[in-house]
Order: sequence, then C-alpha cells, then structure tokens
Amino acid sequence: MGNNGNRLFQYAWQFKRPILLALVLLALAVGVELVGPFLGKRMIDTNILGISKPWYETQQEETYAVPYDGSLYKRSDHWSSGEEKGREVRVLQSGRSYYFVNAAGVPDSGKQTFSNGQLTVTLEDGTARKFPAEQLSNGEVYAFYKPEFRSLITLAISYVGLLLIGAVLAYGQRYLLQVSANRIIRKMRNDVFRHIQRLPVQYFDNLPAGKVVSRVTNDTESIRELYVTVLANFFSGIIYITAIAGALFVLDARLAWFAVPLLPILYVWIIVYRKFAANYNHVIRNRLSDINAIINESIQGMPIIQAFRKEKETMAEFGELNDEYFKYQNKLLSLNSITSHNLLNVFRNVIFLTVIWMFAGGWLGSAITVGVLYAFIDYINRMMNPMVGMVNQLANLETARVSAERVFGLLDEPGIEVSDSRMPRYKGDVVFESVSFGYKPGEDVLKNISFHAKQGQTVALVGHTGSGKSSILNLLFRFYDVERGVISVDGIDVRDIPKQQLRQHMGIVLQDPFLFTGTIASNVSLDDPSISREKVEKALRDVGAYDMFLQLPDGLDEPVIEKGSTLSAGQRQLISFARALAFDPAILILDEATASIDTETEAIIQQALDVLKRGRTTFVIAHRLSTIRAADQILVLDRGQIVERGNHDELMEQRGKYYAMYQLQQGTAIGIGA
Repeated sequence: MGNNGNRLFQYAWQFKRPILLALVLLALAVGVELVGPFLGKRMIDTNILGISKPWYETQQEETYAVPYDGSLYKRSDHWSSGEEKGREVRVLQSGRSYYFVNAAGVPDSGKQTFSNGQLTVTLEDGTARKFPAEQLSNGEVYAFYKPEFRSLITLAISYVGLLLIGAVLAYGQRYLLQVSANRIIRKMRNDVFRHIQRLPVQYFDNLPAGKVVSRVTNDTESIRELYVTVLANFFSGIIYITAIAGALFVLDARLAWFAVPLLPILYVWIIVYRKFAANYNHVIRNRLSDINAIINESIQGMPIIQAFRKEKETMAEFGELNDEYFKYQNKLLSLNSITSHNLLNVFRNVIFLTVIWMFAGGWLGSAITVGVLYAFIDYINRMMNPMVGMVNQLANLETARVSAERVFGLLDEPGIEVSDSRMPRYKGDVVFESVSFGYKPGEDVLKNISFHAKQGQTVALVGHTGSGKSSILNLLFRFYDVERGVISVDGIDVRDIPKQQLRQHMGIVLQDPFLFTGTIASNVSLDDPSISREKVEKALRDVGAYDMFLQLPDGLDEPVIEKGSTLSAGQRQLISFARALAFDPAILILDEATASIDTETEAIIQQALDVLKRGRTTFVIAHRLSTIRAADQILVLDRGQIVERGNHDELMEQRGKYYAMYQLQQGTAIGIGA
C-alpha cells in the first residue's frame, strides 16, 4: 500500500498502547493454544497407548503397581532410577482385545495376531515371532489403565483450562483491537471533515456532494474494517503460523517439512489475488460514490424532476450506474469464489493423505507415534484457520486499500488552516485595480476591472447573466484568488490578509439563503458565542421580522429543518438579513437578495436595508433596477468588462445600456400592471 500504508500505520500508532497490549494478549493466547496438542500427544502416547510399554514385576504395593494373577507389575516409565526391576511382561492389543504376554523381548513394531494361546508378531521383513499370551477381561484391562486416570483427568482439566484462558485472552485482544479501530476511525473522520472545512470553494465545484459524503462515511467505514478484521486476522495469522511452524519442528522436523509449502502458496495467492482485485475495487468504490452523488442530487432536485416528468430518465441513469456496480461486484465475487479457502482445504487434505499413507506404510519410522501424528494433524488444522482467515479478508483488504487512497487523496488537497485569530474591524475601503480573472486558463470572465468603493458606499453591479457580477464578489471573498491585477481593502492587498480574517468582517445575503438544521435563533447567530440572544432579537427587530417569528408556536426557538423548507422564501431571506446584521460586517454583499421576494416582504426588507447599510461598504447584485436607484455607484458589466459607471441619474442621462435595461424593466412592469 506504499505511502498510504505508512499513513494508516501512523494513525494506528497514535493508539499504540491498546494495540500493543492486544498483540501481547494475542501472543499469550497463541502460546496457550499451542500447548493443547502437546497435552493431547501426551494423553495418547503416554496415558492411553503407554499400556503397551514393558511392565516389570515389583514387590511393593504402590500407586502405579497393578495386581495380576497373584503378582504386582509396574510400567517401565514409572520406575525410578536405581530401583531393582523384576521380570518383564507386556500388555498388547490385537484387534479390540488386550493380551498379557508373560515374556521379554517382544518387538515394539509389527503386526500382532492371537491364536491358540500365542501372540504372533509379524515383522516388516516377513519373519514371525510367537510369545505365550492370555486374553485379559475388561476388568483386568481396566486395572492396567487405572494408574493413568489421575494423570488423564489432570491433563484433561489442564486442556479445558487452557481453552478457557485462551478464550479470555482472545476476547481481550479482539475487544482492544476493535476499540482501538473505532478510535482510529473517529479521529480519521474528524480529520476528513475538518479538512473539508479548510478546502477552497472551487474544490466543491468539481466534486458532487454525494462523492464527498461517500468519502467521509463509506470509505472510512471500509478502513475501519481494515483495522478491526483485516489487521486482526493478519496479525493473529502471522503469529499463529510462525508459532505453529516452530511447534511442528519441535514436534518432529520431518513432519514439519510437509507443512512448509503452504507458506509460499499463501504468499503467491495473496499477490495474485491483489493484482486482479485492485482494478475491480477501484471501479466498485467509484460507482458507489457516483450512486451516492445521484441520490443526493435527485433528492435535492425532486421538485424539478417531478415537475418536468423526468422520473424515468433519472431512474435510467441510476439503473445504469447500479448495473455497472452490480457487474463488478459479481466479478469480485467470482474472483473470491475461485480463490476461496476451499483451495487451502484441498492442500491440507493432500498433506494429510500423504502423511497418513506414509505412516501406515511405516516409511516415517518408529519415532512417529499415533500421538505425534495426532499432534501434527491438530497443528495443521490450527494453521489452516488463520490462513483461511487471511484469505477471507483479502477482499476487505483491497476495499480498504482503495478507500484509503480516496480518503488520503482528499486529505492531500491543499486547504487553509482554520484560525481562531482575529483582526480589528477594517473600514471597508475596497479598490479593484486592473483585475482580470478566468476560472479556466485562457477563458477570462473578468477583463481589466477597476473601481473604488469607499467606506459606507453602496455599489451596485448590474448586467446580463454571465457578465461577471458574481465573479467580482468571489474574488473579493477570496473564494478564488486573482492572478492579474490587485484587490485591496483599506490599502492592503487581500492576498496578504489570511482568508478567514478577511471574511471575519464580511457578510453575505444570497438570493436563495441557506439555513441549517436547528432553530431560527441559531440560524441568526450560527451558534457564535459572541452573538448573544439579545443581539439576535435586536437583529430580527431591525429587519422587521421579530414580530413575525414571535407568532410561531416556539417563537425564535421554532425548529428549522434541512434548508428551512417549512419557511417561506421571504422568511428565509429575513433570517439571512438578520444573520448578516448580527455579525456587523464592514463589507456587506447582497447577491440578488430581493429577487425572489414578494412585493410586501420587499418593502420590509428595503426598510431594513437602510439600517443594514449604515457605516458599511455594500455591494449589491440586482436584476430589479428599481431596488438600486439610491446606490452611490452603479457598475454596468458586459462580457466581463465595465462598460458604464455612475449613479442612477448619471446613467439615465447617458442613455446607454443601463438606460435600455431600466426602460425595458419599467415597460415590462407597466405591461404587467396593464
């Protein structure tokens, strides 16, 4: 994963204590679990199959002494060094019956058969040796096993105890890893959302909101899966496999070599899988973002979609994206099916068959006992579990890898640090000097713009759609930075003023004001602690909206749902005006603020504007020329150039573009009135 892998590691390292503790618990859990097969081996080879070891006659009654036919016998492994042993006997099994062989020198290997009071041992070279033997009853067999019961019960209890300890350690390890993963993703989401606040406005011009949402939610959730399940499985898998490989060599080096080929097979498998899965996951994540984007756009534009009967076209566009997402999900599913853990089970079964076949044929030698074979099979099964876990997480690993690319790609976008520092309120003397600007290279939307807006003046920008009115305000707000020419406030180049400090003393009222989920009061103050409740009420009074909102059931605490859809356009605009007034800006921008207001509300707003404009430099974009007759300076724009400037009376005398536009609007108004 390269650099992204390092960054994911850096996020994890911030929570290193619980993660390292989880890994310690994991190592302990592995150690505890690996003791189990050795206990099983001892129970089989020593306590169960140990009955076939040599027994010697003893004269002392003790724990390990077994009475039979008037004599006492003790197994060879229970004798202390220096003790004098009596005659040797054996207890051997043939078929389902046990036989007492009163003879020494019975071979440890070979096929055993009983007939006519004799036990015949046929060796590998075909020679047969016969020994006198007596069949034992169930009670007599029980007596020979009885000394081992205490050890068997102790080992069984130890085995169960180890399982319980391992379960507690595994629980602690998983809990710590999951808590750490949730903390990591909480921090990552905060970082992503915080960075979104730093991004310039033009970034969002090119990326639909749904795609940004997808990166904050879906992609970070995929990365959470990486920390919770993928890394947990890979960490535990590597520790388990390494420990089991070591345990296999301790158990028997010859058998261990049968398991070694599984490791390069697993490595090659991961490499091949990632090569194919990477392409599929890129398409899947992109299509998921596209689907989120179209859902977001459809919900916002539902009135238009339904009004223009575009439901079928919208569904077709969504269906096309959904079908492609479905297609690549199926491709990934096919890849997962082809490279599923069943292949590992095939390799495991081949190893089992080979080892059992060689054991049955005697090619592994007498050192490989049934207990050793049991422990080997148990270890291989335990090795397969983490391998299967790792293979099953490959899909999540690739999804997380692609998601990490997208999240870190967003975090790498150049942004502006959010600053709490403040600057004194400037006067608001604005000068544009020979400003030219284009959103795309070679396509200027503003050409050689120069004007001077003095403190307290109202400057109106008029012109046809696309003439550059909004671009002037975008540059003033530093949503975009000018490359040719200079914009200054109080004689200081705006590029030398940090963006957030510049905007601190600016206010804006849009044609379609944006309201946040909350209350009317919170939408005025934007939860700024410096704006008190009294200030909110005063701002609403000054714009003539206080009494109107006080009549609502909850007054100023009336809930506002998303975008203020339960309020009228006029009410939303009045809240926007009150917001601008409460923040007391030095420069006020009115972007077609009265375009969608009814005549009655406009009269209220026009009165509020007189209050709002006092002591502020005000820029007004207006289509209704009647609303800007009192402006100190009117700039008429055409195709990015200022073609006329002056106050209303001066421009009317010139009988140019402004005159023509004003006459047209007045004529339209008269026509409508007629």
